[in-house]
Amino acid sequence: MSSTPQPASATQTSTRRQGGGGHAMALLVIASCQLMVVLDITIVNIALPHIQRSLDFSTTSLSWVVNAYTLTFGGLLLLGGRAGDILGRRRVFVFGVLLFVLASLLGGFAQGPGQLLAARALQGVGGAIASPTALALISTTFREGPARNRAFGVFAAVSAGGGAIGLLAGGMLVEWLNWRWVFFVNVPIGLLIALATPRWIKESERLPGHFDLTGALTSTAGMVMLVYGFIRAAQDGWRDALTLASFAGAVVVLGLFVLVERRSRQPITPLHMFGDRNRAGTYGIMLCLAAAIFGMFFFLTLFVQNVLDFSPLQAGLAFLPVSAVIAVGAGLASRFLPAYGPKPFMVVGAILAASGLAWLTLTDVHSTYAGSVLGPILVFSLGMGMEFVSLTLMALSNVLTQETGAASGLLNTTQQVGGSIGLSILVTMFGTASGNEAEKQVAGFLAQATPAERLRFQRTGELPSPWSDEVLTAGVSVAFVMAAVFALLAALIAVLVIQVRPSDIERLKGGAAPGGR
Repeated sequence: MSSTPQPASATQTSTRRQGGGGHAMALLVIASCQLMVVLDITIVNIALPHIQRSLDFSTTSLSWVVNAYTLTFGGLLLLGGRAGDILGRRRVFVFGVLLFVLASLLGGFAQGPGQLLAARALQGVGGAIASPTALALISTTFREGPARNRAFGVFAAVSAGGGAIGLLAGGMLVEWLNWRWVFFVNVPIGLLIALATPRWIKESERLPGHFDLTGALTSTAGMVMLVYGFIRAAQDGWRDALTLASFAGAVVVLGLFVLVERRSRQPITPLHMFGDRNRAGTYGIMLCLAAAIFGMFFFLTLFVQNVLDFSPLQAGLAFLPVSAVIAVGAGLASRFLPAYGPKPFMVVGAILAASGLAWLTLTDVHSTYAGSVLGPILVFSLGMGMEFVSLTLMALSNVLTQETGAASGLLNTTQQVGGSIGLSILVTMFGTASGNEAEKQVAGFLAQATPAERLRFQRTGELPSPWSDEVLTAGVSVAFVMAAVFALLAALIAVLVIQVRPSDIERLKGGAAPGGR
């Protein structure tokens, strides 16, 4: 092989760049991309009230600003991971980042709900291409053992803590500029990542194969129908014809997706990966916890701004401790995983997350940030920091090199799809509970309202404060109950399904790698 001068020279250059500081720079580039992708979910959350007023979204349809992104992201992650395996991970990574930049620019210039949702969907496509490739690049850049554990710890901390950073960044941008800058800010960041990638990350070997486009399209279409059914149920009830049609269509299309994957020679979702009980359990835990964390950020952001009257910047600062505590949890897990294995951190982390969410159900219109919000989110964040490191390591443990992209995409898919479905379920529960509470509050409002207030209510259909605060709080409290149930289900899966094997501990300590790597 050394007789071919040009490839040898390229390899030597890449090797030099990957040594010492090269590894650190490669991790910085990869983590920055993941931060940008994850941050974009919650940086938009903090701007939701302003987007709602500016572009005339309803409260329940407002969740589509989040779901339009997460649906295309979750539905196409497997295709993105597969594309990296076949076309080269660095090449695909850069393309995904640049597509994300373009979509962010379009989102910032959106003049109506349709334009914004289209831009958010395109952002999801870019994220779906870049994110699984980034995770796969960690697996192929860092050797199994302490170095990879630390790299996964950084990646996991960014994945989990990026949401809180997004709230702070969004708060500053909305407070000092306007909501459009939560999209524009991605442009310079993404361009810097795209420019730095060729210098610090080597290209992976391209593997033979083809794209399972049918699998990608059926999975995305099925998930869109399923989530739309939940959103529609929140607006028009469970007996609505379109709600029932959406659920029926989702069952048919997702069933077709499974059939396609079972018959495909190179499926976008290798079903044999679910044969490993630890990996299957990991996906189940991620599905449940993603639902919990998406709900926590979405509803708590509305609560602190609408009930506690926090400005966007104050709301962002309120979530800043989340990132710090998630980093602590991730650091503890990364350090002690080789000694104890991932299961204890999966169980304890899920229980802590459930405890924090259960605590949040006690919030009401008289709650304060220090007395009712800070404590629960710190407990929740510590648990999530432990979880994300453990889940990432377990999902990619003992995976063949040629399947790293698929495994990375599948983990990210369960996170995004779980968050999207979970948020839609929580929005449905929120809509039902707040609707019931509104019926009670309207009577009290009409008994005390002035003629001008009654006229305004007849025209807008919206209750003023403090009646609106009671309605929102009632819905948020019920949503947190269900979020806590999701976290408890994750703990149950960890207890009953996950089994730590001696070979798992050996790999975490940097021992022999599995046979196909």
